[in-house]
Amino acid sequence: MTNEGSNQIDAYIEGFPEDVQRILREIRQIVRAAAPEAEETIGYRMPTFKLRGKNLVHFAAYERHIGFYPTPSAIAAFEEALVPYKRAKGSVQFPLDRPIPYDLIRKMVRFRVQEVAGGEG
Repeated sequence: MTNEGSNQIDAYIEGFPEDVQRILREIRQIVRAAAPEAEETIGYRMPTFKLRGKNLVHFAAYERHIGFYPTPSAIAAFEEALVPYKRAKGSVQFPLDRPIPYDLIRKMVRFRVQEVAGGEG
């Protein structure tokens, strides 16, 4: 994890209302715990974690949802659990007016860590 990337993510999070900041911090901690070797940076104007030079996950806050970007393989692997959420090929939207599924996020991050460790994705 680079200090510069960490500082950039701090600044990103601080740009949101306190309730959204809490959610972003929790997601960040989930990723850090699941991938302690991952590098923090900003990619595509959002907090990004890279592992072994590969994108692990991205996340971002929007007016009405948190966007989580764990790559298409993770979206496909967790398709059934993601049914209640709006999603696209490599992303899912978690509405801010509903509980954030932190356990599901944790599982997707762990899945991505295993993929990258196995030389995939």
